[in-house]
Amino acid sequence: MTTKQVKQLDRVIIRFAGDSGDGMQLTGDRFTAETAEFGNDISTLPNYPAEIRAPAGTIPGVSSFQLHFADHDIMTPGDAPNVLVAMNPAALKANIGDLPKGADLIVNTDEFSKRNLVKVGYATSPVEDGSLDDYRVHALPLTSMTVKALEDFDLSKKDAERAKNMFALGLLSWLYHRPVEGTIGFLEKKFAKKPEIMKANVAAFQAGWSFGETTEDFATSYEVKPATLEPGLYRQITGNTALAWGLVAAGDRSGLDVFLGSYPITPASDILHELSKFKNFGVRTFQAEDEIAAIGAALGASFGGALGLTTTSGPGVALKAETIGLAVSVELPLLIVNVQRSGPSTGMPTKTEQADLLQAMFGRNGESPVPIVAPLSPADCFYAAIEAARIAVKYRTPVFILSDGYLANGSEPWKLPEVADLPVIEADFAAPNQEDFQPFKRDPETLARPWAVPGTAGLEHRIGGLEKADGSGNISYDPANHDLMTRLRQAKVDGIANDVEPLRVEDPDGDARVLVLGWGGTYGAISAAVRRVRRAGGKVAQAHVRHLNPFPANMGEVLKSYDKVIVPEINLGQLATLLRSKYLIDVVSYNRVRGLPFKAEELADVIRDVIHSA
Repeated sequence: MTTKQVKQLDRVIIRFAGDSGDGMQLTGDRFTAETAEFGNDISTLPNYPAEIRAPAGTIPGVSSFQLHFADHDIMTPGDAPNVLVAMNPAALKANIGDLPKGADLIVNTDEFSKRNLVKVGYATSPVEDGSLDDYRVHALPLTSMTVKALEDFDLSKKDAERAKNMFALGLLSWLYHRPVEGTIGFLEKKFAKKPEIMKANVAAFQAGWSFGETTEDFATSYEVKPATLEPGLYRQITGNTALAWGLVAAGDRSGLDVFLGSYPITPASDILHELSKFKNFGVRTFQAEDEIAAIGAALGASFGGALGLTTTSGPGVALKAETIGLAVSVELPLLIVNVQRSGPSTGMPTKTEQADLLQAMFGRNGESPVPIVAPLSPADCFYAAIEAARIAVKYRTPVFILSDGYLANGSEPWKLPEVADLPVIEADFAAPNQEDFQPFKRDPETLARPWAVPGTAGLEHRIGGLEKADGSGNISYDPANHDLMTRLRQAKVDGIANDVEPLRVEDPDGDARVLVLGWGGTYGAISAAVRRVRRAGGKVAQAHVRHLNPFPANMGEVLKSYDKVIVPEINLGQLATLLRSKYLIDVVSYNRVRGLPFKAEELADVIRDVIHSA
């Protein structure tokens, strides 16, 4: 047998696409896991319908998973795939527009029946009519090859067909020299109680690998060497998992029990699922009957001396607004995790957006300021959770964590930190048996009130949503007192600006006239775009805001240091509105709300245009 050629590549972008029941998310996740184990840098973009089972064979029912892996540091899941695996005509039609000319296209021809073609508007099969001549097409009967490979198993034809995603995974694993042991072990564990199904999936996976090794359709396989990463112990992690682990770490570093009151909502539910595994770390999870009950329980836990938190998305934040205001009024630590999704109303639940910033800032009655922290990558969700907990506990205030669907479901390598290196969070409860205890007597530095655990002798005090008298906390309708308390609560939040890291600007030569300022999940695309512009000789600076309320103390100074400031956002300009209002600087707002992350090249074009006009 002729030895096949092995070609070295520095990076590859693969997209698996098929029906929502074809297992594309599982396929992509397993390929990602093996790629992370191999040591490549990775970035992923899962994309799936909101419906549990959208109509089979239709474009709305297409589910895809894109993975970018490389032998160097990468920032995004990639603008366009080098390889598209299309399991049916709908998957092909929904994704072919993103495939550049000359890319590899693997098509499951078994699904290109006349009925399936008509469903998506194909008059003839694109595999046969020449419309795919711009691509390197590999037309393969993946379904029938899978059934053939499993003919010795006691399975129905339908059950055997379900393993076609494992056949495709085996083929791609051979094509890119991925490890196989982890996937086989995963299948053995996942289907341990169904040994025939387990063996069939393993056999389908191995059959796909063997097909790649023996077929003449693929004369070349490809190798992407491991990335050079800082030494340490790494794992692949999604934003939701990282955030959950950060909350566990915050409980450990503060010595507080963690209590989650939550109601399931896409795309935040995985945080509830993950935290429920950590009872041994003092974590308690409560799935409430609705969003209002969930945050009520979380605030009650904070009143009782725990680190209370609630997880949700934009529609849930709307329902929680009154209780967030109550937390502002009673001045207790509380974490509100908003994993943003496309809106308004139900919107597009499985698509990403970052349009809840103004809701987090102002979406409550009265003057009710709440600090806002936004992670910038899936792994950074871990550290953002710890930072938000630090602020909440130290300043006795609710704090928003604004994640988004792209960060929540995307994954990247994460170097596990040493727990001892994480910041210590001082809970500092009020001492018992105080004479004339003043529940709203403030710390002169932080303006935080004492955290008085109920049941502690000598700390009895009133609590509730009515306005409180300064110091005593007694109910007060005095106009001057209300003005004072309003200003104190605002001053407490404003003072946090001096207790967070200054805004860091990356300006290699120090002579850029244009700054790109982002927040949240746009970090990867902005960074990749800035790299492209710099490689072509353009001079551009970059900064990313983690603390959105209050802004870092040096924000105004940074903004005024540049002739032009570009603010890309997946909304219609919410951060831009805040910056214009506070700093009176007319930033250049670039906005798209497509339910998808930015592409690096589109941002690079925007940056180039602004540089040329500056």
